[in-house]
Amino acid sequence: MNEFNNRVAAQRQVLQLVNRRNWGKEELFGLSSKAIDRWIVVNRIDPEAQLVKLIKIASAKLFFLANKSQEQVSEEYKIVSSEIASLTKTIELETN
Repeated sequence: MNEFNNRVAAQRQVLQLVNRRNWGKEELFGLSSKAIDRWIVVNRIDPEAQLVKLIKIASAKLFFLANKSQEQVSEEYKIVSSEIASLTKTIELETN
């Protein structure tokens, strides 16, 4: 259960960091590829922007954790969790 809470907290943190900037039209509502794509189109954000790339990487890593959350916490799970923490810090810098 703790791994689930950590993953949800990481998702929430990424969304809060991204949404603290005024995007004009619409906040980022989720980390699914469809939610990210909608956010890009509605706000006319360059799909190749560094922030977009970071969000997509974080999304993919969080998806990996979601698929592994039913298994015993492996070394790979711990590594990906650490990578997400690092990505979150980079996203924070990008949104300042």
